[in-house]
Amino acid sequence: MSAQILSGREAADALLAKLKPEVKKLDPKLVIVQVGDHPASASYIKQKLKSCDAVGMRHEHMHLDAKISLDKLMQTIDKLNTDADVTGFIVQLPLPKHLEASVPQIIKAIDPKKDVDGFGAYNLGKTFLSVDFEHLPPATPAGVIELLSYYKIPIEGKHAVIVGRSNIVGKPLAVMLLNRGATITVCHSRTKDLTSITKQADILCAAVGKAKMITKDMVKPGAVIIDIGVSRDEEGLKGDVDFEAVQEIASAITPVPGGVGPMTVASLIRNCVRAKERQLSH
Repeated sequence: MSAQILSGREAADALLAKLKPEVKKLDPKLVIVQVGDHPASASYIKQKLKSCDAVGMRHEHMHLDAKISLDKLMQTIDKLNTDADVTGFIVQLPLPKHLEASVPQIIKAIDPKKDVDGFGAYNLGKTFLSVDFEHLPPATPAGVIELLSYYKIPIEGKHAVIVGRSNIVGKPLAVMLLNRGATITVCHSRTKDLTSITKQADILCAAVGKAKMITKDMVKPGAVIIDIGVSRDEEGLKGDVDFEAVQEIASAITPVPGGVGPMTVASLIRNCVRAKERQLSH
């Protein structure tokens, strides 16, 4: 048995096609703030701008000096918060070393109505309430949910195991799956006997950023595998899952690249459209 490949590109194209008429009607604008020249950031931003073009969304890429002070960056955020023409904006992570410790403060400074990455406490908190309040959810977990929905993979009643507990992927994904009726186990670097838990998963989500850490012997035959982690070596991008081996026993699996990545970008675009809808109606 070879697993069904869950193409994020196909699902993202379908979502973007649905968003295109909305973009035309609402005319939102997305601003991407990049500090310095992190190589992975540059390629992510390129994808985001490409998707903006695909749906005809106005966008701006603000590329700031790597040595910018926290004060100056905060002033930029302030300006974007008060600019009525800017629907939503993101500060692309990771930031240069001298700003790393200030990331919580930076995220907190973004107006929740414009927080299209869904990283702020207000939007994260709303996802805890129910599916109906997931207005601006974090883009990667929202992308995973959309991918499962596109391929009609049931969530309700399933045991979903998530490896990784970050505030931007692992934790919110656990809540969003819980909102849809799954039973959730969250594992991380301190989890003892990880394999005994991952083998119970109907849906196994890996979000660690450690290449090929999920091996074939950790997977229950017929499980759905969502590979969210990305690491880079000289051969290129690698996922958290040993794709070649695991696809022999999984029922469905996402590739890296071309799986969750495009869904994250499409979800960001959808959040920008939703932000505009909500700004117009409030």
